[in-house]
Formats: sequence, structure tokens, C-alpha cells
Amino acid sequence: MDMWLRLVEELDRWSDDGKTATFWWRDDDAVAPTSQLELLLAHAQSIPLALSVIPGSVTSDLAERVRDVQSVVVLQHGWAHRNYMPAGRSEFPSSRSEQEVARELAEGRRRLSDLFGEQAIAAFVPPWHMFDDRFLPLLPRNGLAWISRKGPRPSLYAASDLLQVNAHVAPIRWSIPPDFDDEAESVSSIVDHLRGRRIGRYDGDEPTGLLTHHLVQNARSYNFISRLIGVIAKHTAGAWVGARDFFPFDQGRREIRARS
Repeated sequence: MDMWLRLVEELDRWSDDGKTATFWWRDDDAVAPTSQLELLLAHAQSIPLALSVIPGSVTSDLAERVRDVQSVVVLQHGWAHRNYMPAGRSEFPSSRSEQEVARELAEGRRRLSDLFGEQAIAAFVPPWHMFDDRFLPLLPRNGLAWISRKGPRPSLYAASDLLQVNAHVAPIRWSIPPDFDDEAESVSSIVDHLRGRRIGRYDGDEPTGLLTHHLVQNARSYNFISRLIGVIAKHTAGAWVGARDFFPFDQGRREIRARS
């Protein structure tokens, strides 16, 4: 069976059940306006886009570029996207001190809020999807009410007062240079998550997340993304949602005020 037909048939089943299959789009590693960012925005057009920004490297030019792009919100992508592990990759392994991690979380939140204002929502994306569990309570204490990693979420909350909404398919192969050559695997991942949501194997309320890295996406990956956008647009059971739709935007601020 054609892989794209499998996706259409899965959406048909959502339609038969009277439900809407929701999708969201997260893009990681933004720091500045680039030609690659322009290509990303051109493909997304009016689709809500959650731009995951590295606060330790971000430029004011990026804030200027996206300020009037109403479909864009900004998430906090670690602090410096620096690896602290000798084997593996994590900016926040268990070996780091809580004081240092808390300082970076708070400073990152302040910097993005100062630059992006209301566009910077209280959501955190750890680089390489890695964030040691003992640091999870530090997120809401430092103005961050939500976390986004990769894979079906096991529960609505990652920790007390900390929501989670993840991404699920990343159309990229981390070779040198990065590439994309497995359209079938990417479509299958989407179908698996949609079906899992529909039958109760996964959380049915978690939108199926597309994860891109605009600085290294190639033409073949964008061909895949364009086709995915087209399939969702043509089907009555498919819909894109933005981070503001499934992250309660003011919750983080209310919790911070309550603690102050």
C-alpha cells in the first residue's frame, strides 16, 4: 500500500469517529535571521510554528524578523546548546549543579521575554531532548510551565505543575552533512502516532508533532513537509494547532505570581 494512502486512510478513521487529528510544528535551534529561516517560514506560511530559540546565542535581529509573524511563538531551547556529557549528548545531565541549571533557566526565560515579549511562551525544549529528571521541578520555579521533548508522552504532566507536549517525527537523518532519505519511515511514524492516539495506546489529546531543524533541512525533507501539509489541508479530519492552543498560556505567570 502507498505510504501516503495509509496516512489518508488513518485520517479517514478519525473522520469516521467524528474526531479531529491535530498536528503541531516545532522547529529547533533558531538564533538569527538566515536564508534557511526564510525557507522555513515560506513553507509554513500561516501554519502555527513554535520556534525553539537558543537564549544564550539569540540575536535581537531574530526578534525583529519574527515580531510581526503572528503564526510564530518562541520556546526556550536550553541555554547555550552545550554538551556536558563525555559520552552521549545533554546540556542538563545529572552531574551539573542545581544552582547552575536554575540560573541558566531563569536567565534564558528573562532574555527571551525581553526580546520577544508575549511571543515567548513559558515552554522549554531541552537540547537533544535530554533533561535529567531531578531538574524538572526547577522549570516551574523559574517561569517555565511546559516541556517539549520527543516521543509519545507517557502522561499529561512530566512533574508537578509541569505540562508536556512532545514532537514525534523529525524528517532528517543526522549524517554528515545532514540528509533526508526515508520518506516511508517518516510517514509511518506519523501514522503510528495517529493510530495510537485513536485506539488509546498513546494520549489521544497530544497533537502529533512535526520537528524540523531549519538550519540543516534539505530540499528532499521540504518536499516531504510540503506533501504532508497538502494531505492535512485536503482532509476534513486534519488540523494544525499552535502552542497557544494546547499550552495554557497564562498558567505559568499565575503560578509565578502565586509564589511571589
